[in-house]
Amino acid sequence: MITTQKLTGDLADDGWKGASDDCNMENLKNSESCDPSSFLRHFRKSSATPVMLLRHIAQAMATEMQEGLDHPGERKLKMLPTYLECLPTGNERGLFYAIDLGGTNFRVLRVQLDGKEGRILKQESIQVPIPQEVMTGSSKDLFGFLAKTIVQFVSREADLGFECVALNQKRDIGFTFSFPVNQTKVNGGSINAWTKGFSISDGVGEDVVDQLEIALADMGSVNTKVVCLVNDTVGTLAQCRYWNDDAMVGVILGTGSNACYVERAAAISCWSSPPEADDLTVVNIEWGNFCSELLPRTFADEGLDADSLNPGQQEFEKMIGGMYLGEILRRVLLKMAEDTGLFGSEIPERLTKPFSLLTPHMSTMHGDDTSSLEVVGSVIEEAIGVKYTTLATRKVVYDVCDIIAERGARLSAAGIVGILTKINRCGDLMLSCLTTPNDTEVKKTVIAIDGSLYEKYPKFRNYMEDAMKEMLGEDYANNVTTTLSKDGSGVGAALLAAAISTELRLGDVGVTK
Repeated sequence: MITTQKLTGDLADDGWKGASDDCNMENLKNSESCDPSSFLRHFRKSSATPVMLLRHIAQAMATEMQEGLDHPGERKLKMLPTYLECLPTGNERGLFYAIDLGGTNFRVLRVQLDGKEGRILKQESIQVPIPQEVMTGSSKDLFGFLAKTIVQFVSREADLGFECVALNQKRDIGFTFSFPVNQTKVNGGSINAWTKGFSISDGVGEDVVDQLEIALADMGSVNTKVVCLVNDTVGTLAQCRYWNDDAMVGVILGTGSNACYVERAAAISCWSSPPEADDLTVVNIEWGNFCSELLPRTFADEGLDADSLNPGQQEFEKMIGGMYLGEILRRVLLKMAEDTGLFGSEIPERLTKPFSLLTPHMSTMHGDDTSSLEVVGSVIEEAIGVKYTTLATRKVVYDVCDIIAERGARLSAAGIVGILTKINRCGDLMLSCLTTPNDTEVKKTVIAIDGSLYEKYPKFRNYMEDAMKEMLGEDYANNVTTTLSKDGSGVGAALLAAAISTELRLGDVGVTK
């Protein structure tokens, strides 16, 4: 048990009574010279994201993106090609499917599309748990289970009022596959490794689409075909693009984080037979692995990274992802408990347990607008086990939540502006490398975002949007819009299947130049 000075009373002015101000982030273990208020000031300083720093980080992101395109597989940002040659436009008609395999549940979805007038006429989905023995069995077991679920779902379409354009129409499927994969074409890629509790050794190195289509054929399904293999980031962009052809960037801000964007096909050097030079495609950045000396990392980030399963990797994601923000908060509060006696003379045992504080806890406390911070006190009692806290203690905990959320949100904004910088959508007149040289019209850009941080953490979202305005300037910021684009892994994947199907059959649907 660690004994420290017990804290009493409320905050006086901007600090605690008797506070000493010689606390710093290098000798925080000297608890005699460090109190919560001075600790907080130094932590805030080490986490600061002034606008000039954000602009430098955005430029570093843009530079690393170009390096990743120029040197495939050799840079932190992998810049993975999707091989997509079209995105949804709203013209698509017919019945299309999506399947989503990304965890312990498997989802199948169908949508009935009726062009720009009818849009999405109806949709339906099911979600089924994957048995544990299937998750750790053979490839045949897994893909047989998936195929059986798909065939049963497809068989009920007519009974529920879904209609094919023609009786012999193939059921085109968009496949969201959220595991590491080496994608080699728009509807194919080999599995690099299984994660999230799956352990199927004979499937590694095999093409995920081939395995599914073999299983579907074994089930007697000859009218189903996977036409695209995507991740949820690409689906998020497609879902937004269906409604708005100004959508150029897709971002996930949830448990994890990633982004994709529209790029010229000619920039994809590993694409052996790209479309015409002026055609467009989508690049999956995998921006979670972005790293730079410019990132304002603290002792909490360094400790989290060192104790993680992948030290030195996903450094950007570990500063902005919902999986990690609560853990950063726990590490900061634990150090404050040890070095400043934030919670009294004893260290709360629960606070020593990794991931005992989650980002929903943090969001709930950060949203407390009561004068006495009663909600903060309730969460401290529930999650940390400290029943009685002073207003001063609750105020410090609230402020730590604010610092961590603001930093993560503003870094997310820097990442987005980095993408806009790469495609020249934040410069004078917004001239873009994705437009013709003679096109001087000011370009609108929509950023499609999905994920719980953006959707359910209002202060995080507001901090991010404010930072984008700061970085772009008010005039340019008016041309950039962020919007919630839900269910990219489901509806988005189905819309991509529809776009590809329409492109192949009619030749008149593609990415707007």
